Amino acid sequence: MTDGGQRRYGPLGTALVIIPTFNEADNIKPIVSRVRAAVPEAHVLVADDNSPDGTGKVADELAAEDEHVYVLHRKGKEGLGAAYLAGFRWGIDHGYGVLIEMDADGSHPPEELPRLLTALGGADLVIGSRWVPGGRIVNWPKSREFLSRGASTYSRLLLDVDVRDVTAGFRAFRKETLEGIGLDTIASQGYCFQVDLTRRTAHAGYHVVEVPITFVEREIGDSKMSRDIMAEALWRIAAWGVEDRVKKALGRKRT
Repeated sequence: MTDGGQRRYGPLGTALVIIPTFNEADNIKPIVSRVRAAVPEAHVLVADDNSPDGTGKVADELAAEDEHVYVLHRKGKEGLGAAYLAGFRWGIDHGYGVLIEMDADGSHPPEELPRLLTALGGADLVIGSRWVPGGRIVNWPKSREFLSRGASTYSRLLLDVDVRDVTAGFRAFRKETLEGIGLDTIASQGYCFQVDLTRRTAHAGYHVVEVPITFVEREIGDSKMSRDIMAEALWRIAAWGVEDRVKKALGRKRT
C-alpha cells in the first residue's frame, strides 16, 4: 500500500497486542477474550508488574489455555512506560511486525482493532483517537474531558505535531517505526509516555494516522492517573517544546 502515492508500505506481519497490568485480575480475562475474538490472528502479551491481586496468575492460566497468549512477569510496579518498553522489546525480539498498545480496563474497545490494523497498511503509526470527527467518550464528567482535550491541545501546540489526540494510549506501531525512534533513550512515564512517542514519531518524519474510536471509562478497578503523573507531563512537554525550538533556530535536527 502507498502513502498518497509517495511511499510504498510492506506487509504488516503478525500483530502483538501488549496489555500492561497492575491489579487488573477482574478485567484481564474478559479483555483478552475480546481481543482474541476481534483479531484471532493476533497474539497477546500481558505485561504484569507483579500485581498483588493475582493478575499475573490469571494471565498465566490464560496463556496455558491459548497458544496465542503470553505473559511477561516484571519485578514490580515500574510504570506504564516501562511496561510498554519491555513489551516492545519482547515483541521485536520475537519477530512481530506490529506492536499494539491497549489498556486492560476496557476503555480501548478491542472491536476497533481491525480498523487500526487496516489503517496501518498505509501508515507508520495509527492512533485510536477520541478527538477527531467520529471519536467520542462515554461516562466521563465534563471536567475530565476538558482536562484531556486541554492536555492534547497543550502538547500539540508546544511540540508542533499535527495530531489531535496526542495523549491517546490506543496505538498500533509498525516494528520499523519503534526501531527508528530510539526506544533506548525514552525515560518518560505514564501520561507523558504517550506524548513522547507521538512527538518522536512525528518529528522523525513517520506518517501518523488517527482513527476515531469510542473511549469507554473503566467500570471495574481504579484509574492509575495521579497528580505526580500530570506534573511530570506538564514540565516534560514544556522542556521538549523549548528544546525543539532551540534546535530549530540553530538548524539542528529535532529528536
